[in-house]
Amino acid sequence: MDSSLRRPRRRQPIAAVSFLAAAGLALAGCAPGSGGDDNAASSEVTSAEVNTELTSEDVTITIADETGFPVTDVLAEEFTKQHPNVTFEITRDTFQNLTANAPKLLAGDNPPDLIRLPTIGDTAGDGLLANLDPYAEAYGWDAWPETQLSPLRMNEEGTRGSGPLYQVGLGYSVTGIFMNTAIAEDLGIDAPPQTWDELEEDLATAKDAGVQPIMAGDKDGVVNFAIQAAMNQYADKDEFLSWMFNEPGSSYATEGNIQGAEVIRTWADKGYFPSDINAIDYFTFVSRFSDGEGLFTFNGNWEAANYQKALGDDVAFFLVPPLEEGGDHVAMGAANSFSVAAGSDDLDTTTYFLNWIHTDPAARQIISDVTGASPGGDPSLEQPTVEEGSLIASALDMAAQIGEENGQVDFMSNTTSGIYAGSIIPESQLLVTGKITGEDFVNRVQAFYESEVNG
Repeated sequence: MDSSLRRPRRRQPIAAVSFLAAAGLALAGCAPGSGGDDNAASSEVTSAEVNTELTSEDVTITIADETGFPVTDVLAEEFTKQHPNVTFEITRDTFQNLTANAPKLLAGDNPPDLIRLPTIGDTAGDGLLANLDPYAEAYGWDAWPETQLSPLRMNEEGTRGSGPLYQVGLGYSVTGIFMNTAIAEDLGIDAPPQTWDELEEDLATAKDAGVQPIMAGDKDGVVNFAIQAAMNQYADKDEFLSWMFNEPGSSYATEGNIQGAEVIRTWADKGYFPSDINAIDYFTFVSRFSDGEGLFTFNGNWEAANYQKALGDDVAFFLVPPLEEGGDHVAMGAANSFSVAAGSDDLDTTTYFLNWIHTDPAARQIISDVTGASPGGDPSLEQPTVEEGSLIASALDMAAQIGEENGQVDFMSNTTSGIYAGSIIPESQLLVTGKITGEDFVNRVQAFYESEVNG
């Protein structure tokens, strides 16, 4: 898109942003955290027992990961290249299956050493996860931003944000909107929207021109990137986080969430989503946007490398615009969270691998290259090299802005272990086809939440 075509008085240009080192980003949540002072059932290892030297014996680390995200494969290959005595066995399943089956996997006779665990749920209280605080102390993870670790803690009351550390991230994400700038230019749209109203104007422009306004799918619930993005603009951020962290007395059924959900219903009524949205899974909608279908798509920085490879210079990434011009942004983002099984045969080797991911230059570069996300860890470490003006650089810039504005919130799908598959997916499928109202959606999800939390 010709960057000279702009509306400078109301929009920032779609020009590529400058190189960003991403130092000091607070990318994994905004709730206050504390150290691991609270006791919870877990694998009890003291710092005196932690061995930070990598074993010389042959070891195989088993990993249960999510389908379609190859970063663990690339990291494992590099780690084995550096340390040939350590090999890996990686199994994969869908996000919703892995979330639902994690307790069973962790409680089995041969649990994976490392598991992609979107939400801690009851697994910590049931003694299925290793308490990583002793390793954090031994490896000096106190140098990491606490906002990076606090959402990965859970206390004995089951509230996230404090208590022992049960997870770390393999990359730290932020979400926003990808825009096909070639389509935008054809439509006379010369820059990303700076307000929510401008976003809706652009959606209407695309629809009127016969262009798919939003490429999305909901076979597996991922239209919730758009649903929560709308809610984030209307809801009180701290109230929303309190609910996601399972704080007593918190509720999903707030006026802001209802307003956001109702916006999505009206978008459905106006035909802004694909007519077959409930038949489109994540990989299909990513592929269709990569093939040039759709003006916008709601997704995360982990797709920056893929979209740039597919679309070249014809794609931009920007934060979901606020209601008012100049207002602070709010965006979902979190660690690509992994937990160590309490029943792991080799806690020391597995946690050595996790520390290596955050400290080894090659590993940190892999996180950036493969996922487009920040590698996290100690902000004083050298940051990965990214091409100036690339979509990954832009995504890192957006992540930095969210960190500066303290606008990061968790994904609502991580609120409890069962809420995504049990309620958010089926109810969102009704919402995006106009079969229920925004208020219906919010109340139904809240009812499921209460049934799960209250047992």
